[in-house]
Amino acid sequence: MTSETRRLTQFAHGGGCACKIPPGELEEMVKGLTARPWPDLLVGLDDGDDAAAVRTAPGSDDVIISTTDFFTPVVDNAYDWGRIAAVNALSDIYAMGGTPVLAINLLGWPRDVLPAKLASEVLRGGLDACTQAGAPLAGGHSIDDPEPKYGLAVTGVGKESQLLRNSTAQPGNAITLTKPIGVGVLNNRHKATGEIFQQAIDSMTTLNDVASRAALDAGLIAATDVTGFGLLGHLYKMARASGVTAVVNASAVPYLADVRESFAAGFVPGGSRRNLDWVRPHLSAEVDEDELILLADAQTSGGLLLAGELPEGSVPNAAVIGEFVPRGEHVLVVR
Repeated sequence: MTSETRRLTQFAHGGGCACKIPPGELEEMVKGLTARPWPDLLVGLDDGDDAAAVRTAPGSDDVIISTTDFFTPVVDNAYDWGRIAAVNALSDIYAMGGTPVLAINLLGWPRDVLPAKLASEVLRGGLDACTQAGAPLAGGHSIDDPEPKYGLAVTGVGKESQLLRNSTAQPGNAITLTKPIGVGVLNNRHKATGEIFQQAIDSMTTLNDVASRAALDAGLIAATDVTGFGLLGHLYKMARASGVTAVVNASAVPYLADVRESFAAGFVPGGSRRNLDWVRPHLSAEVDEDELILLADAQTSGGLLLAGELPEGSVPNAAVIGEFVPRGEHVLVVR
């Protein structure tokens, strides 16, 4: 098999956001690294939010939102991987209620193993995703790397009065999820078998711009996106930061087609089990272990997780999956 026909996912020890450092390990790593007090820094590392936000000037309502995200191949098609990685990075801006205005490439490439034309396809995918988002993709940085990696650094703009944060959910808010979950399972099966799941690609390449705008129009103030820590992991972070308990109705959580069958066949990312292990001490569950692993499935370029309801029909596939209640014995409850 030549380098041009070898599958991209075979060069990655993990796929997409499932290759993230486990959440508990990451939190220990960055403990104590919060920045000194800056009066115009509105969102930093404190609550593990999706991006940083800083006022453009003292007293201004205008904010700059900054993020970066990159990962190893999640699919074998180079162009699709570029689109997925770019949409995933852009999602952090939307999760904060912002609008992306500039992006730059981050590329690691095994130049002695994989042809340059494949890297060009990755970059073309990223360019097309940014064009769809209305944000210029201007240059970037690349390194010779034994494992291919791609993503973006993205700058966005927004209003302080409209920032969506992961620390502002309130008791009585509905929990709304804007994309079905399960791409981690399907991507794991794709890596093992080469089968292509178009529904997963379509989900991962759908921008969260419509969901973000709908949330702002509805007056919502709390959000995050669902990526490598899974639905339960990101919901735990949101409920913990907000001082509430998240109650999830497991039967209301939407899944992509073929997810449950693939899970039953044994295609489970290791990151999904690590996610569940992380939240388990804070979890009360009335469903079985398999259901919990699915709810903790490590997502790549997932939907937004919102505190509050959206107008019916404003975001295709959006579903109310539970509610936030006053903090109880557990941060997460799954029924």
